[in-house]
Amino acid sequence: MTLTRRIFTLGALGLPGCTAIDALNQAALPLDTYALQPIGISTQGDRSSRTLLVLEPTASAAIATDRVLIRRDPLSVTYLPDARWADSLPQMLQSIFIQSLASAGRIGFVGAQGAGPVPDTVLLTRIDAFGVDQLDNGGFQTGITYELTVLRDRDQRVLGTRRFAQTGMIANDQATTIVRGFQTLLDGMLPEAMGWVLARAV
Repeated sequence: MTLTRRIFTLGALGLPGCTAIDALNQAALPLDTYALQPIGISTQGDRSSRTLLVLEPTASAAIATDRVLIRRDPLSVTYLPDARWADSLPQMLQSIFIQSLASAGRIGFVGAQGAGPVPDTVLLTRIDAFGVDQLDNGGFQTGITYELTVLRDRDQRVLGTRRFAQTGMIANDQATTIVRGFQTLLDGMLPEAMGWVLARAV
């Protein structure tokens, strides 16, 4: 621990235009924390005794973080300086899927890996986009893209794969505006996406 702290301090001293104290103060600044919410799904049909395992989504390193991604141009990846997600984005989306699917009341058990009985089906998710783009006209656009795959656990047979994508314009790049923009996108995407999963998992 002593060695690690010493290396960090020496590295900070070498930063151009930045003293060690400045670097430490910046690292210690608290960030506003945000969490996106699941939705309640109303579906018709009897409750099944089947079980569904929702694995943690996969994503590129730029997305698989607790920071809120914003692109000022197509070749740059930056993050809001004063905001973060309550969990890493894959963990947060996994929790949203579990709670949304469970709210339908159609499956005996919905949970994450390491909990519950042996699953009948497994939900795999690949997050391809989850961020804000600054457009050429100065406007801002939120975008979410993910691909869902439902597997039958006993033989790993793919029961279906589908891609979901949606974008929406937002008024500015303030953290609260961006978070509300993402929540609006999810509110529009989740009923169809989770209904699609249920149709293959029940």
